[in-house]
Amino acid sequence: MAHDVQTMLKTHPGEPAVDQAKLAPCIEACLACAQTCTSCADACLAEDMVAEMAKCIRTDQDCADICATTGRILSRQTAFDAATVRAVVTACAAVCGTCAAECESHADMHDHCRLCAEACRRCEQACQELLAELG
Repeated sequence: MAHDVQTMLKTHPGEPAVDQAKLAPCIEACLACAQTCTSCADACLAEDMVAEMAKCIRTDQDCADICATTGRILSRQTAFDAATVRAVVTACAAVCGTCAAECESHADMHDHCRLCAEACRRCEQACQELLAELG
C-alpha cells in the first residue's frame, strides 16, 4: 500500500500543500489502523465474554471510522484546507490514543487487542508528526 499512496500523491498535477514524506505515512497509518480496528472489533464480538468487550468494540468502531475518514481526507489535495486537516488529524490522534489505551487493557488476554493497540499507537504517532509539519 505504501507504494500506491506515494505514487498517487506524486501523480497529482497540483502543487503539494504539505510535505509528502510526512503525508503518505500518515495516510498509510490511518488506513491500516482502520482495518486493524475493524478486525479487532469483529474478533471481540467472537469472544466468549462479549459483554465485557462492549467498550472495546465501540472504541474500535469509532477509531476505525475516524481513521478511514482521515485517510480519505488526507488523500484529497485539491483546494487543501489546512484548518480542516488539522482538526481532523487532531481528532484522529486523540481517538487512536483512546482506542490504544482500551485495547492495551485487554492485550494480555487477546492478541487482537495487542495488535490493535500497536496499530493505534503507530497511527497516533504519524498524526502527531503530520500535525508538527502543519504547524
